[in-house]
Amino acid sequence: MQRRAFLSTLASAALLPEQPQASTSEPALPPPNILWIVSEDNNPYLGAYGDPVAETPTLDRLAAEGVLYQNCFSPAPVCAPTRFTLITGVYATSCGPAEHMRAQGNIPPFLRGFPAYLREAGYYCTNNAKTDYNAAIDLKDTWDECSKQAHWRKRPAGKPFFAIFNHEVTHESQVFPSNQAKYEPRSRPTDPSKVRVPAYHPDIPEIREDRAHYYDQMARLDQQVAVLLQALEEDGLAESTIVFYYGDNGGVLPRSKRFCFDSGLHVPLIIRFPKKYAHLAPAGPGSKISAPLTFVDFAPTLLRLAGLPPRDYMQGKAFLGAPGLSPGKYAFSFRNRMDERYDMVRTVRDERFRYTRNFMPHLIYGQHVQYLWQQRGVGAWESLYRQGKLHGAQKAFWEEKPFEELYDLKNDPDEIRNLAQSKDHQQILKRMRGELEKHILAVRDNGFIPEGSTLEGYLPSRDPGKYPLERILETANEVCRRDPAGLPGILRWMEDENECIRYWAVLGCVMLREKAGKAEAALRKHLRQDLPPIQVAAAEALCYLGGEQSALPFLEATLRSHANPWVRLQAANALQNIGEKARPAIGALEQATRDANNYVVRAAGYTYAVLKGIPPPQERG
Repeated sequence: MQRRAFLSTLASAALLPEQPQASTSEPALPPPNILWIVSEDNNPYLGAYGDPVAETPTLDRLAAEGVLYQNCFSPAPVCAPTRFTLITGVYATSCGPAEHMRAQGNIPPFLRGFPAYLREAGYYCTNNAKTDYNAAIDLKDTWDECSKQAHWRKRPAGKPFFAIFNHEVTHESQVFPSNQAKYEPRSRPTDPSKVRVPAYHPDIPEIREDRAHYYDQMARLDQQVAVLLQALEEDGLAESTIVFYYGDNGGVLPRSKRFCFDSGLHVPLIIRFPKKYAHLAPAGPGSKISAPLTFVDFAPTLLRLAGLPPRDYMQGKAFLGAPGLSPGKYAFSFRNRMDERYDMVRTVRDERFRYTRNFMPHLIYGQHVQYLWQQRGVGAWESLYRQGKLHGAQKAFWEEKPFEELYDLKNDPDEIRNLAQSKDHQQILKRMRGELEKHILAVRDNGFIPEGSTLEGYLPSRDPGKYPLERILETANEVCRRDPAGLPGILRWMEDENECIRYWAVLGCVMLREKAGKAEAALRKHLRQDLPPIQVAAAEALCYLGGEQSALPFLEATLRSHANPWVRLQAANALQNIGEKARPAIGALEQATRDANNYVVRAAGYTYAVLKGIPPPQERG
């Protein structure tokens, strides 16, 4: 990729469409119609995936008539960075700040929404109606229509179509009490006593009742899918349309959406092929495929199905549309900022194991995200932790993370037994670790750049002089181990000419907290003069070393008045992280509850409420 990919796109428009052939002795088939049916925020809560509680007859029948993928994963455990990857065929981590939730990725001029290529080949392309692309994708270039009224029925006569229908009935918000009350009770609602409570959850009524309600939402989704498939039949299009059904990310119950476990990343994927396009299918009806894949593979696959070559800049691989194509061996996913809370996680999954690297292990999994806390189960779970009533896996969510995690999904589907230190699994650990690092370097992962930096973006991050990712990754790997013996190296990196290396070195002092005492003078130097994200990290580190007298005024001033909202948010998070030491800044926190940026409002409002001893603000969504 890199420069070659950039230049190759200049010639890509000259590539002529290649239509699939039924056989060498038969006339060329017309290109297939393609329908995407998307549900939001759900794991494979389907009978076809072996779930005994699910009532999903329509989707189960679709699986019996099509091909079921057992190991499909979203590239992020949340929608917007995931939709960036879906629409571009490029990981959001390649186009910072698109890896963050609700950001605008800095994309190169050649990057288009892939349906634009289908339109140029004669397809009518519609989206009903969610975009959420985390970048300035040109919707007029991408879609013939993008609205709640978009439908294949509006296409000109004779045109093949590509149509997406997004179903929000399973969205996270539908579990919130304010929305649960909007639904008419089902004649046979799911019995809370019948649902399985994962081992990482306490078995409490709030968890069971929300989970039961979510099964009811899946049943409602199934009915909506039935209506859509019936419309396809009534229009006489079922025998000319390839149908995809998939979930946009995992979820939606606590420790799923937003978190890099299978519960946050594993999604259903079913693809049905009409008989005349059976040659494009990887296997016969009712087949199951276990090889892992992610949404980065969807754009090149759609182009192949339409008889078009995938673009060189696309980072996935087509798994349908030509002989011999299949998913790869690994599925890569990531997490960065989720709404108002920063974190950084990278993970890779094969058919059996998940390896995860936590680049901010000093932060707990369960950071308070105002939107998420509308679920009753989250607050009830946190309350039990604060009362000291949890043990083992149920307690771990509220505590700091290990640097590395390795899970055997065959024997531990809830991912509660970390095998990273197991002597019997070191070869697997080494293999998965190596694959993840190769991927990080290959996609020029922007997640190591502080949000708001001019280095973010596809083209800026491909300048090895300004973004020496190999050295940055080495630095991050060392500081994330939180070993005080590495402090001499941290002090050297703090004086590096590259801003990202200095940032990770200072962040290493944050991770060491009171054990970073020998770095105090250097931290004071960087607090006085460096780039704002580094200054914020230095101020937080100094607060752990008793340096609040100089650090707190800086954090207060930054939160009150810095021009960059992401720097203000970083300051708000630093004040949250230092806890009671932030009390002298309570005035700045109260002022920030009226900030122009809603994420700053949420982060500051929560810390203000904790320090005041009042209930945190409640979202209504």
